Amino acid sequence: MMYSKNVMEHFMKPKNSGTIKNADGVGQAGNIVCGDVMFIFIKVKDDVIMDLKFKALGCVAAIATSSIVTELAKGKTIDQALEMSNQDIVEALGGLPPVKVHCSLLAIDALKEAIYDYLKKQDREIPAELERAHERISKEVQGIEGKFGNFVEKQREFLLDKK
Repeated sequence: MMYSKNVMEHFMKPKNSGTIKNADGVGQAGNIVCGDVMFIFIKVKDDVIMDLKFKALGCVAAIATSSIVTELAKGKTIDQALEMSNQDIVEALGGLPPVKVHCSLLAIDALKEAIYDYLKKQDREIPAELERAHERISKEVQGIEGKFGNFVEKQREFLLDKK
């Protein structure tokens, strides 16, 4: 089987799917090659991520990695969540096929963007590493929007329940 039992479980019955109204932070990540797009929404109290939700359009691995990221980051402090790596995601899922590992990077990137958004809204200092990640992720999202503008806007409307 190409995917582990845990990957299939998170794909067939994703955890924390949806949005959070008035989220403290919202992050978006995407891949121009495969077309996966993910949003992660976070609710934070006393620097602890209390709730996370995700919306994603993508393959089995994109849905599964989005789901597991929300499970792993819940209850972590902002700093602990920023220390999470895509390898943590892959291990928690029991592995991913090599051609699908990039989905774990997207899930981590969407989480980083949600944290970046949260810190920005709180007018807090952004760690240098997170600032660099934000610049890279923003360029990737802009590349997708530049190449597939109308399609991306329709995806965003769908994922964010905007009409």
